[in-house]
Amino acid sequence: MAPMPLKRPSTPSQNLTLAGASEARGLVRDAMRATLASPSLSPPPGEQILPAELRFGPAMDGFAVDGAASRILCCEEVDGRRWSYVAEMEPSGKVRRGSSVKAVPMQNPGPPIDELVSFIRSYVVPEGFPDSVTPSYVPYMTWRALKHFFGGAMGVFTTQTLLNSVGVSRNHAMPGAVAINWILKDGAGRVGKMLFARQGKKFDYDLKQLRFAGDLLMELGAGVELATAAVPHLFLPLACAANVAKNVAAVTSTSTRTPIYKAYARGENIGDVTAKGESVGNIADLLGTGLSILISKRNPSLVVSFAFLSCGYVFSSYREVKSVVLNTLNRARFTVAVESFLKSGHVPSLKEGNSNENIFTPPWSNRTPIVLGPRFGDAFQEPGSFLAIEPMFENQRYIVTYNPAKGNIYALFKDEAKSDDILKATFHAHVLLHCIRSSNMNGSSKKYNYSRSNQSAMGESLSNRLMPLTKTLEDHILESCEIVSSSYGDFKEKTAQQGWIMSESLLNPGRARLCGLTQP
Repeated sequence: MAPMPLKRPSTPSQNLTLAGASEARGLVRDAMRATLASPSLSPPPGEQILPAELRFGPAMDGFAVDGAASRILCCEEVDGRRWSYVAEMEPSGKVRRGSSVKAVPMQNPGPPIDELVSFIRSYVVPEGFPDSVTPSYVPYMTWRALKHFFGGAMGVFTTQTLLNSVGVSRNHAMPGAVAINWILKDGAGRVGKMLFARQGKKFDYDLKQLRFAGDLLMELGAGVELATAAVPHLFLPLACAANVAKNVAAVTSTSTRTPIYKAYARGENIGDVTAKGESVGNIADLLGTGLSILISKRNPSLVVSFAFLSCGYVFSSYREVKSVVLNTLNRARFTVAVESFLKSGHVPSLKEGNSNENIFTPPWSNRTPIVLGPRFGDAFQEPGSFLAIEPMFENQRYIVTYNPAKGNIYALFKDEAKSDDILKATFHAHVLLHCIRSSNMNGSSKKYNYSRSNQSAMGESLSNRLMPLTKTLEDHILESCEIVSSSYGDFKEKTAQQGWIMSESLLNPGRARLCGLTQP
């Protein structure tokens, strides 16, 4: 039975809708009807087509899902694939009580071969290939891969030959077995290095965090290698695990080396800075090797020596990373800058901001609960919350909300969001987080004025987990909108004065974008 057309009741949010917004929704509705009518979206033979009428926002009624009258809240596109989020409606035109948001795919799933090709491309080519690289990239990587192929094959013979020359055993079968174990160990390390290289873009926006994590991983690999002395019969699995860890650490060190040297280079002298830095590192490595040779002749305790040297290595690594001063704002430094601005009205200097940046976050601790560019279904689990706050962001290219069930702040981007919109949405998310926490800590509903005259800092630092709301979500979002509209321009001006460079690419937003919503 075809769903009955629902009469659309007038709501306060509809009365706030501008005439221009209604015309835009009409254009989007016509485009979606044409899209669903295309042959590429026709269902397989034998499946029944449910009557559907696609509209967006308050002007969208009469869409049937599973035999129930529903209303499309919005559409979402991720990597070229589209979903529509719908909510079940009552005959009176209100959202059905207890209903949840449903995601309905708007396209048939692609063939498996396309999924396989996409998976392989994510490992072997950069994001945005071929537009993200120069034309000479393909022949260079082809010859490089061929060279490594022959080098790896030749390594099997050279390793076995060296072991035979040293005289591992008088048994003719033993050298071959040892060579195979050694080659498997090295092969496992190369596989780990290749798989971790997929995270290449993270070396740009979490440079210092990954550098320190790589050094910790290097020490872990060294510890596992030492453990082979206690259980020699487990040499192969332990050596493989250690080599994987050390190769991943090597990728991290190599990938973050040039950006760090570039931060210190003044002018076109990056090559000289890199060469001198590597020279100093090699001299220190030779001195450490010579000292350890002298100490090893006295047969010291292996555990005590490793513990002492490991602590010195980790501490030196932490201080090394903390001393790096970058002028770009990634998520960690953006958080430092915004929190300082909201508390005191000042943006920290480059040295102060880098010094206060969080370098290491233990796996068991909670990270700052701000998610950029999430899926619609993660941010909204009930239709009412979306319909209540949508009018507040009608003139913005983003939507910021709080999901109490997950304890996170979500910043969703519309399909026309630009670089400054992503930066503003991130700033807005921090403001909303600050408003919610401040309201709960102070136990009042006062609004905060973040002008130059307000220089009083809060007595308590922000915790890592949101507390229960003392005001409604709409009140907090409305308060944050007022703060953002009056203070975002001042924040941008002060960050520029301090020498910071704001770029949305270092914030690593998700790729999901809301489509079909009215744009300003």
